[in-house]
Amino acid sequence: MNQAKEIAPFLKWAGGKRWFVQDHFHLFPKRFRSYYEPFLGSAAVYFFLAPKRAVLSDINGELINAYTALRKRPDLVWRYLRVHDQNHSKSYFYDVRATVPRSEFARASRTIYLNRTCWNALYRVNRNGDFNVPIGSKKSALLPSDDFRQTAEVLQNADLRVCDFDVTIGAAGKGDFVFVDPPYTVNHNLNGFLKYNEKIFSWQDQLRLRDSVENATIRGAKVLITNADHSTVRKLYRGFSKERVSRSSVIAASSEYRGLQSELVIQCWR
Repeated sequence: MNQAKEIAPFLKWAGGKRWFVQDHFHLFPKRFRSYYEPFLGSAAVYFFLAPKRAVLSDINGELINAYTALRKRPDLVWRYLRVHDQNHSKSYFYDVRATVPRSEFARASRTIYLNRTCWNALYRVNRNGDFNVPIGSKKSALLPSDDFRQTAEVLQNADLRVCDFDVTIGAAGKGDFVFVDPPYTVNHNLNGFLKYNEKIFSWQDQLRLRDSVENATIRGAKVLITNADHSTVRKLYRGFSKERVSRSSVIAASSEYRGLQSELVIQCWR
């Protein structure tokens, strides 16, 4: 860790790793050259480590825009967000959800506003690419932990990209550290939330990811993966060290799938 003060992620993301960095930071390599994260989400691990060099990416263009805009003009993004906070109501939420502004800074504040006030901070779009998560129970779009200027400073060390995970992992080489936290999908026996993820990250993507990770380790990179604790995922990463960890889940639509759940952590380095 390089920062004097730990930065709190400004987004909450389904499958986010705030709990992971607090309880399992000992699993990260002690030293590395550059940091790579191909499924960015809330960037909890990046903000925890605050590395001097990083490549952060995601296939979600609106998500990456939120990071790039906040890095450029944290004051402007916060001012837009304060307006959202002052006007927040059910009708206002759905008006904002239905309109995508042209300005990158207004779009960034919209993303943050919807993330903080929608149901369970879930990011979901319909077939037309329109965000369609309903309003949640949160009454405010501003948080006591907000420090967009400091967040922007930490993001200066990152190369932010919109791209497939294979491109980012493919750039990692000897001595680099890659943290991989994909949507959790398994082959067969999908539960409620995994069925949703299967639409955006298929089992074929899991196979591509495995190949990409193996190639990175051959080049000398250290890769740490969090994934579904399932036999089919374990088989994908035969020969690598694995550890089961537990987390609380409240995302699943059905209470049947909520509560304490296990995840698989895979250390891929030689």
